[in-house]
Amino acid sequence: MDTGQPQASILKNVFEGVVSFLPEWLQIPIVGLIVLLVVLGWISSIRKKAARRRAARSPQPVAAPPSGAGGGGSGADFLGPYAPPAPQPAGPSGADFLGPYAPAARQPAASPAEPPAPQQGGAAFLGSYAPAARPGGNDAH
Repeated sequence: MDTGQPQASILKNVFEGVVSFLPEWLQIPIVGLIVLLVVLGWISSIRKKAARRRAARSPQPVAAPPSGAGGGGSGADFLGPYAPPAPQPAGPSGADFLGPYAPAARQPAASPAEPPAPQQGGAAFLGSYAPAARPGGNDAH
């Protein structure tokens, strides 16, 4: 039976089937939202095409990246304030900044004619933590 009407597409049949299950008060807002989404997508694609054409007509100069070893820059060239600090030249070590905690400067070696200086015990370096001297001068235990 040919009615003279063109056959509907499968997509239209699926759409009508889904919409027919909705209550009547919800059918019009749903169809309106679908139409709105289609129109917004169409507008968005037109704006993107126009922006692409505008950018192609008036290209902006691009600054050349700084060239490193080998002719090309590395990723660290573009890190700005997040780049790691540059390596310091070989110089003072951490022991140079010990301040009052640094070991005393070494004395030049004594000549063989001089007798060696008596070495002090560990108690000589206790400072304010040293025990009080006993009357009588006997420090031996």
